[in-house]
Amino acid sequence: MKRWMSVIMLVISIVMLSACGGKATTDSGMKLVEKDKFVYAASGEFKPFSVVTGDDGTMTGFDIEVAEAVAKELGLEPVQKKFKFSGIVEGVNSGRFDAAVASHTITDERLEKVDFSTPYYYSGPQIFVRPDSSVETLADLEGKEIAVSKGSTYADTAGEVTDNIPKYDSDVVALEALNKGKHDAVITDFITGKEAIASGLEIEAKELIGRSEQAIAIGKDNDVLLEEVNKALEKLREDGTLKEISEKYFNTDITTDPDKE
Repeated sequence: MKRWMSVIMLVISIVMLSACGGKATTDSGMKLVEKDKFVYAASGEFKPFSVVTGDDGTMTGFDIEVAEAVAKELGLEPVQKKFKFSGIVEGVNSGRFDAAVASHTITDERLEKVDFSTPYYYSGPQIFVRPDSSVETLADLEGKEIAVSKGSTYADTAGEVTDNIPKYDSDVVALEALNKGKHDAVITDFITGKEAIASGLEIEAKELIGRSEQAIAIGKDNDVLLEEVNKALEKLREDGTLKEISEKYFNTDITTDPDKE
């Protein structure tokens, strides 16, 4: 009988551990992958937002500094994880990461899997072509080849005018391919395209297509962490830290809602 009781207790313990999903819960109620740490994901392939520098694989960039500033406000140690952009949201959803600080645009589709913080910057998709192109607007790309990054929202925009949409692991690689003569255009974040032009790529910016809000993705079962991240972002807005980080990378403030300026 004692043996059977031991087996039952072991099974119950395993079930309870599985239910917890391997998360550590802080005194404040935040559920974390690792105790006292803020484990966040970024692609490392989205210069200047996140890019790998050095031989150790460490990422730097706008997103990375925002993540570190948020972690500091939370009183947690930041732990960065490089992950393919197309799989980051699912990684947050499955509990692999506490959050994604990876320039994710808030969309209804993504909201089915994760929750989002208040936006930490504002942007918008733009068309980029080679200098010899006659393309000016999205309508001009009807039936043409438009390259985008995997997992981005830009494929939906391109899909409005064509079914020929090659996908790359990063926006930067797509723009480099365009520069080398591939594809008719690339749709990506206007800031990324601007940085690519500044780096020497012979491409030009055309129609700006709408506006988007980028935010931190957090698991749906982690309401306390979401609340604390929002508080941290609000503090960083008020004390000018977000603006300072933005101006460091872009020489302008992309963290302020244009509708409130």
